[in-house]
Amino acid sequence: MSRSRRAVFVCCDGLGRSWVTPALTPMLCEIASGSLWCAEHWAIFPSATRASAASVATGCYPARHGLHGNRMGLIENGNIAVRDVGHPVFRSQMRAATGGTLRVPTLAERVAQRGGFVAFSNVSPGAAYFLDPENFGFVYHRAGSFAPGGSLIEDGDALNVSHDLAGDWDMTQRFCSQILRDRKPAVSVLWLANPDLTLHAAPLGSPQHREALATAERCVGAVIETVERLRAAGEDILLLIGSDHGQETIGDSVVIEEWLAARGLGAECADGQIAVATQGTAALLYATSRGRSALLNAVAAMRAEPWAGEVVVEDGLDGLRHAASGGLVAAVNMARQDAENAYGVPGLRWVAANPGSPTPIGCGQHGGWGQDETRPFLLINAPDIAPGVHDRPSSLVDIAPTVLAFLGLPVEGLDGRPLAEFGR
Repeated sequence: MSRSRRAVFVCCDGLGRSWVTPALTPMLCEIASGSLWCAEHWAIFPSATRASAASVATGCYPARHGLHGNRMGLIENGNIAVRDVGHPVFRSQMRAATGGTLRVPTLAERVAQRGGFVAFSNVSPGAAYFLDPENFGFVYHRAGSFAPGGSLIEDGDALNVSHDLAGDWDMTQRFCSQILRDRKPAVSVLWLANPDLTLHAAPLGSPQHREALATAERCVGAVIETVERLRAAGEDILLLIGSDHGQETIGDSVVIEEWLAARGLGAECADGQIAVATQGTAALLYATSRGRSALLNAVAAMRAEPWAGEVVVEDGLDGLRHAASGGLVAAVNMARQDAENAYGVPGLRWVAANPGSPTPIGCGQHGGWGQDETRPFLLINAPDIAPGVHDRPSSLVDIAPTVLAFLGLPVEGLDGRPLAEFGR
């Protein structure tokens, strides 16, 4: 590997491809015109940040890397316990239940001895930590920052930013000055919380949404300016800018556990024979061997419900790049309603709600395989890449092999493939 080469990936969480327009994101459109634009770029399922981070980090789908979604069922003491992947303790819970975390190497592991890995993230702790769950590199997050080997980074060296638009900007400034200009690792990742964070509490197309897009643009612009200055000084940098998923509008909600209980399966849900891991506009359904038959019978009836758009069972999970293992039995994509939100954005979705949690009707959500939530964006920029359009399907799993190919490292054993050819 040429040590002068390094790669930078910026993720604007939740920024769907349809929102990259000259009116809303002029800076992104400008750099896209001089880059390789991935016109058929797709999310994974669930279209949720935590599993997406694992796919970006590994170049593999959930069936290979083993992280199912934003929430995940784990077999504990013979029953299914649904755990929130976003919590800082989830890695310990996953290790206790499965013997490890991700089942395939991450970018951080692959470049640990070849220039190193640094990630700055302002999303949930779990989404940040699953960029490098075994601590081969540096991961900076407001809930705790860690160095290689897992040692805690303390005091002024930690990432102390707010979880909001201002925090994204503060994080970006430090990323540009300390990581891009000074430390220069082989792989640098900047993962913004917005516009996703804003949209979970505001409608698509609203003034708040537009403000979040403007802030994301400001952060991206700072990275572009820094990279261009470094290139002018002779550095060979691959810049990838993209997102992990889009957003859709919440129209209504259902608590699937309550629906199961109404069909006589309340006891099975209560004792962990059957479990529901909500993903927003989708849900993963789990069962033990004792609960499997009852759950399959319920799933057959579920298909008739107005809130269940598509239901995929067992072998059909292969088509979603998941595996029917670890108690996972089925996935349901919540139904779509043909209507507009208050700002004229088409499409309202049912969501799978958590028991006892209010549902912010009219705000953004994602997690399923709907038409807008599965359309993130990606552009690839480097001096030796001709501007143009990559019109073949691409996915989040193609980011890691593209980075590895640029660095001159092996790409075998990944689900994805490099999206560009790089001269040496």
